[in-house]
Amino acid sequence: MGVHADHRGRGFGTAITLAGAARLREMGASSADVATPSSNTGGVATYVAAGMSVLGEVHDKRRG
Repeated sequence: MGVHADHRGRGFGTAITLAGAARLREMGASSADVATPSSNTGGVATYVAAGMSVLGEVHDKRRG
């Protein structure tokens, strides 16, 4: 989910997220997970505003 920079801060992202969650619920889903980088503060804020919880970070495995 993304919102063009010209339209940010108006609640569109939260509304889209809530609509998506409602549709998933109608289809029988009991939960939804979202994965976004913690550095994406706007994205994290959108999901939290839609009622989701931050459960912690999962770090990618990489070879040194």
